[in-house]
Amino acid sequence: MTAAKNREVAELSTSQARDELEAIVSYFEQPNADLDQLVAQLERATELAAELDRRITETRLKVDALTPKLLSIAVDPETGEIVE
Repeated sequence: MTAAKNREVAELSTSQARDELEAIVSYFEQPNADLDQLVAQLERATELAAELDRRITETRLKVDALTPKLLSIAVDPETGEIVE
């Protein structure tokens, strides 16, 4: 994937990337889909899937880092104040 394509895919919102990937999957399901278009769509789907996978991994790492802090925070039942 070229740097320009990387930037373009990275600039999409997660929803936009997911929606485009879903549209490509729908295109694959068409019985009379053009073979040349299938290859181009497959390349695009690969780019989108890689970007979405990167975002999922990044989010998972953030959640894993934040979870212990969240679990260490307690709320005082009498005052409702957060107690660390």
